[in-house]
Amino acid sequence: MTVAPAPAPAGRPAVPLALLGQQARPVTLAAERALPVVDALAPLLPDGTLPRGVSVGVSGPGATSLALGLVAAASAAGSWTVVVGAPDLGLVAASEAGLDLARTVVVAPPPPERWPTVVAALVEAVELVLVRPSGRVRPTDVRRLGTHLRSRGGVLVRLPGPGSWPEDPDISLRASVPGWRGAVGPDRLDGAGRLRARRLVVEATGRRRAARPRRLELWLPGPDGRPAPVAASARTAAGPQGAGSPGSGDQGAGVAPGPPPGWARAG
Repeated sequence: MTVAPAPAPAGRPAVPLALLGQQARPVTLAAERALPVVDALAPLLPDGTLPRGVSVGVSGPGATSLALGLVAAASAAGSWTVVVGAPDLGLVAASEAGLDLARTVVVAPPPPERWPTVVAALVEAVELVLVRPSGRVRPTDVRRLGTHLRSRGGVLVRLPGPGSWPEDPDISLRASVPGWRGAVGPDRLDGAGRLRARRLVVEATGRRRAARPRRLELWLPGPDGRPAPVAASARTAAGPQGAGSPGSGDQGAGVAPGPPPGWARAG
């Protein structure tokens, strides 16, 4: 005996099951699909959030700290983070930047011939992937990673290193260091003492919605290890001490004279 499916009610055409599933899917706004970032870095990004499906390149002094600060809010919100090819990454610094170490994995540098496969597999499985390639990345590998990023909604952060990329990322963040904040008193301008914060100028460029150039001055790391706007620290005592106050360690606009020691210049 064959049972025919029940006809659709009069006046209501039958809807294919696949189409019905698409119609029932909740509407997701672009801002809801993006990943959160800390307030101090929000002015550098479109809509003040980290778009999914993009690659981000960080460069210049403090690039590693900038990358950690960029993904910290998403990590704290529950996203997994994997770091590939940077075994020297300081987990203490990552924790101080705001990353959830329980959801952070550090992967040893894979052999060059396996690098594209390993990174592509991680992009498929993890939302935030920080990579430092040891060799030249081929254009075909970049296109493959881009396809995975867009389909999975992840973010690939390119760390500076010996490797090279054949094309620019979707968003580029370039940092420079105009000065440091340290133990420089009103009667001592030799720069001696423990450096407590680094002042960065970060310039953002990119493609599509990130094409408009942006520029921001901030402390990175700040007194608590996280990014802090320079303007905010000057208006309040959010920094180690109020900017330019006696004993604050600042000279002029918060720049400690003299070069920092070698350990302080590390990313």
